[in-house]
Amino acid sequence: MGKVLGTGSFGRVYYARHTATGTVCAIKALSKSQVLKNGQLQHLKEEKNILSNVDNAFLIRLLGSFQDKDCVYLVMEFVPGGEFFTHLRIAGRFSESTTKFYAAQVCASFEYLHSMSIVYRDLKPENMLLDKKGDLKITDFGFAKVIKRRTFTLCGTPDYLAPEIILNRGHALAVDWWAFGVLIYEMLAGYPPFYDDDPMKTYKKILAGKLEFPSHLSAVAKDLIKKLLQGDLTRRLGNLAGGVSDIKNHAFFKDIDWPRICSKQLRAPIVPLVTSQDDTSNFDDYSNLPPMVHNTCLSSTEQMLFQDF
Repeated sequence: MGKVLGTGSFGRVYYARHTATGTVCAIKALSKSQVLKNGQLQHLKEEKNILSNVDNAFLIRLLGSFQDKDCVYLVMEFVPGGEFFTHLRIAGRFSESTTKFYAAQVCASFEYLHSMSIVYRDLKPENMLLDKKGDLKITDFGFAKVIKRRTFTLCGTPDYLAPEIILNRGHALAVDWWAFGVLIYEMLAGYPPFYDDDPMKTYKKILAGKLEFPSHLSAVAKDLIKKLLQGDLTRRLGNLAGGVSDIKNHAFFKDIDWPRICSKQLRAPIVPLVTSQDDTSNFDDYSNLPPMVHNTCLSSTEQMLFQDF
């Protein structure tokens, strides 16, 4: 394994090349002891199972998995364009046309996931990658779950949490459409709508539901965001009788050719500079990170918990 591409609470993502075939990939290394300590084993199993069963142009592909005594490794396709978050940070904010393009790709991916009763629950720019042509790949399915009716797990990123998650009243697929509204706002404004340094204050703002828009946002953009960031589930766009069609048919997306979006036939508004299949320059530099340390020696019983990997 080579350069670190990203880091998280339980491990890191590395660039790697298969020695026999020369195939490049990204390997997510997750500390077994940290997974168990933080009660994330079931989420990890769900992540692997879901990634093994999904097949969509805008979702990261799982190539395989393996383990050693310290870590579980998820082998995924390498997406060389870097984090969507980085491109948004450089731009400050996106134009409405750029926002519309990437929002449409997210919408298409959620339409696919929801058709399989999968709720994603962790939408944010940091979990979106760009391929070499500038199309989206959604990654990190650690909070994704197949749901039949409602689930009660508190998970996600504070800025993107729907009110029903915060209130622990049970939630379902509609939480993804709330997060979708937050993402559209952040792309257009350059910051999320309920941001605060203190997560508890963020939650209060979310529950209050008061939206303030920058002056440059168009009327149709504001209308879509308001209808997605609707605390009343019976009024939230995407959760009504028309389902995802209500979103796709909204005036904000009137110029979008949905079949061509879904087949990736349109030129992306952001095309990353990628010089080769193993170019990692679009990712942040983590060269100063110390090596991963595994202080806990797992028992044979604990090791058995990871037998599915």
